[in-house]
Amino acid sequence: MELVVPQILKGGVDTVFVMPNLQPPITSVAQALDYQSRLQAIEPKVHYLMSLYLHPSITPEVIAEAAAAGITGVKMYPQGVTTNSESGVPADFLDAYSPVFAAMEQHDLVLNLHGEWPGRLPNDDVSLEEAFLPELMRLHEKFPRLRCVLEHCSTAAALEAVRACGPSVAGTITAHHLYLTGQDSQTDPLAFCKPIPKKPSDRDALIKAACSGDPKFFFGSDSAPHPLVSKTQSGQAGAIPAGVFTQPFATQLVILAFEEAIARGVLGQDEVTQDTLEQFLSRSGRRFYKLPDTAAAKGQGQSKIVLERKGETIPPSIKTEDGTLEIGLSRASAPVFSLSWAA
Repeated sequence: MELVVPQILKGGVDTVFVMPNLQPPITSVAQALDYQSRLQAIEPKVHYLMSLYLHPSITPEVIAEAAAAGITGVKMYPQGVTTNSESGVPADFLDAYSPVFAAMEQHDLVLNLHGEWPGRLPNDDVSLEEAFLPELMRLHEKFPRLRCVLEHCSTAAALEAVRACGPSVAGTITAHHLYLTGQDSQTDPLAFCKPIPKKPSDRDALIKAACSGDPKFFFGSDSAPHPLVSKTQSGQAGAIPAGVFTQPFATQLVILAFEEAIARGVLGQDEVTQDTLEQFLSRSGRRFYKLPDTAAAKGQGQSKIVLERKGETIPPSIKTEDGTLEIGLSRASAPVFSLSWAA
């Protein structure tokens, strides 16, 4: 935490939705507020939106308490599919947690979904994410006013599912899903994440959605730091923790992915504008979360970022001064814009 939190502003980000999948998970309002205080002590210029981990201890009464305390949402992890998801929900989560979802709808908390199916797939031709999509549709049909975010969309099918829902459902797109494919994830441990990147056609569909101006899709970094030694350890692939660390260059990596898409002919040069970038990286997400257009408008965070070409490249890692903790960065040595904050 002490190493990573100072990297948030470096990536052009001043507002974050803080994930609760710690060890142990954040399952109480007191835990979330304590965590928020610790984050603010490290970097007070960042606005931290806090969340709870969906778990049997989360009840309608806890939801009411969370709303009163200013907690933003609840994150749902399917059991056993990603990092620290052992305490996540089973396949019948919709029935099991309906009273909680009803309370969230009543108190206007956001439900963030790690949309992968827990358990065996119905057939090998369907990804974990695609197998989950019917549950998203059932959830939205049952709770149409519940604000839901399908996090880190990785398939064209996920985009279509979000589009098919009403305005209370949105989807986030990460930087790394805009440039990685499944082959990258299989061969590079620093590119291994959940949901696993898919086909080039899925990657290109995500790129087009991100540049479409559709307010249902906005940036969510899903930046996941893991010690470099754990990402590069020998042994079975399953032992490698899932997560791509992008935060120090989050904005720059999105722009790099767009530039590469232009070079491939997926995007036209005129489709990547300042307005396009601001819509995807800032405005759409802030409006979905009912935040002011900029964090600075409420005295929280910064105002604008400035991007300049200065020959900067992404370093291989960040590390503590004593070198005891090192975290590998995605796309090391890639040329990127230099980023600074303007008041």
